[in-house]
Amino acid sequence: MTAPDEHPRPHVPMRPLWLCRRCGQPWPCGAAKIVLLAEYQDASVSLFLYLAGCLHKAIEDLHRLNPNVTGCAGDMYDRFLGWPARHTRSYRLPSETPHHEEEPS
Repeated sequence: MTAPDEHPRPHVPMRPLWLCRRCGQPWPCGAAKIVLLAEYQDASVSLFLYLAGCLHKAIEDLHRLNPNVTGCAGDMYDRFLGWPARHTRSYRLPSETPHHEEEPS
């Protein structure tokens, strides 16, 4: 009987395919997103910069593998940069913006 893996493989990208090394889903997979949000909890701009760099590398890698199947720009953007915007407080707009009326002098 084999011992359980004490150090499971992290959910990191397998380049140049940009699939998760652990679960095989397109990276960032759901588990990787949770880890990234926790890791960059107080540094959302840094998270966006990191993911923007990953997006750039993924486009290069995937295009090099198969120029005809890189994916549409909107899908690639959402895969790397769209999801944190939905989960990061600093990039959310308030539901109601307060209106400050100036009183005439």
